[in-house]
Amino acid sequence: MSVETYTPRAFHRQAHDALGNPQIRSNFRRAMDGLMTKRRDVFSDWDLETLRELGANIRLRALARLPDLLEQLEANCEANGIRVHWAEDGEEACRIIRELCESHGAKSVIKGKSMVSEEMHLNAHLEAAGIEALESDLGEYLVQLNEQTPSHIIMPAIHLNTDEISDIMHEKTGTERTRDVDYMTAAARAQLRERFMNADVGVSGVNFAVAETGTLCLVENEGNGRMTTTVPPVHIAVTGIEKVVEHLRDVPPLYALLTRSATGQHVTTYFNMISGPRKAGEHDGPREVHLVLVDSGRSRIYQDNELLDTLRCIRCGACMNHCPVYTRVGGHSYGTTYPGPIGSILMPHMLGLEETKDLPTASSLCGACGEVCPVKIPIPDLLVRLRREAVGEGRGNVPGAGVKRTKKEVAAWKTWQWLATHPSAWRGSLLMAGKLRALTPSRLGPWTQYRTALKPAKRSLHALVKSHRRAGEDES
Repeated sequence: MSVETYTPRAFHRQAHDALGNPQIRSNFRRAMDGLMTKRRDVFSDWDLETLRELGANIRLRALARLPDLLEQLEANCEANGIRVHWAEDGEEACRIIRELCESHGAKSVIKGKSMVSEEMHLNAHLEAAGIEALESDLGEYLVQLNEQTPSHIIMPAIHLNTDEISDIMHEKTGTERTRDVDYMTAAARAQLRERFMNADVGVSGVNFAVAETGTLCLVENEGNGRMTTTVPPVHIAVTGIEKVVEHLRDVPPLYALLTRSATGQHVTTYFNMISGPRKAGEHDGPREVHLVLVDSGRSRIYQDNELLDTLRCIRCGACMNHCPVYTRVGGHSYGTTYPGPIGSILMPHMLGLEETKDLPTASSLCGACGEVCPVKIPIPDLLVRLRREAVGEGRGNVPGAGVKRTKKEVAAWKTWQWLATHPSAWRGSLLMAGKLRALTPSRLGPWTQYRTALKPAKRSLHALVKSHRRAGEDES
């Protein structure tokens, strides 16, 4: 199976290619329909808006005290026997983890699911140092076998159907070609079991880091996270600095929002609370636990009063599942670690806006992402801001953002903006536009390069409704 390299600079070409692939569209459409239905049903007996408000307030409170909470987290983790390391960027985080592995003579690492490790390209870094890094999450394992990156932050292999998975496992591991999902799952479990037992180091992500108690919370469904964090003699947890929460009591509401928003489950199969290494007299668990806190541009985001909201994210993927763009082009089209709406507002501040300037345009601004976000991140507002920054003053928002706007175009948009904020003038302009509709030009500069020119209706919807009501009153 051929493997492609994707980059955010080529978003439009990659999206076009994905739209032309009926298999990708079918795979995503079927998966997203199921996820949206499950989310809707699982929240049916809940006061969802109150829970979302609570989740947003918990995250905002934690972010408001982020520097203090990080220091508290470090102190309590160290008191629990967890050694804390700070990394300014992904490169430094990779170096810290590599040096920890080398200090123990490690030759093999087993990894639980961690988007931060994907973000910093940890696997490639370890392999360059002669250390094997194997993904243990089933979806991550499949995309690793296929030499791909995840296409979704919760379900990494969502772009693959059963036949494609069967082909990958047959070609890479020698299993039989089959459509029996239970057989393939059992085969993957058997392949991974020995690797868990023999791994020198286990690496995991963190869903919530509790400052109050120095506890690392890990949410998962397969048990691979529990194996990764308990079987190898050394456990290294890696996470972004924004994952800290203030109190242990803050975790249940966020957990309820995360599981229901991500996979439509009331609870996940496993919820792990890691508070330290194996203690004297205990027979299992790692001898050492390390926590690597990664910045990678998060401090810059934190200093912006608007973009700060991006750091609320609990990585549920709900915005992707409901996004009409993501569900049609898939995650690889974005060419970034975090795809979809959340990636479009997060990645520009990790990779730079010049590298990712097309991503904020990957939205219809329908608002679905903001409506389903469990912690109420105003994603559409942030997308509009990034579009404005990406195109710059005096530039149009066509793909590539390199087309100079003419004086007429600038004047036209300023006129539209003024009319749209003055109701009486707007109604008068609509009336006049209807009378002069025959004079509407078919070309409006670069704007109509990708759009059909608008032609005013003879009568506005409001006028038609009023006329219909008057007719009904006269008949009565």
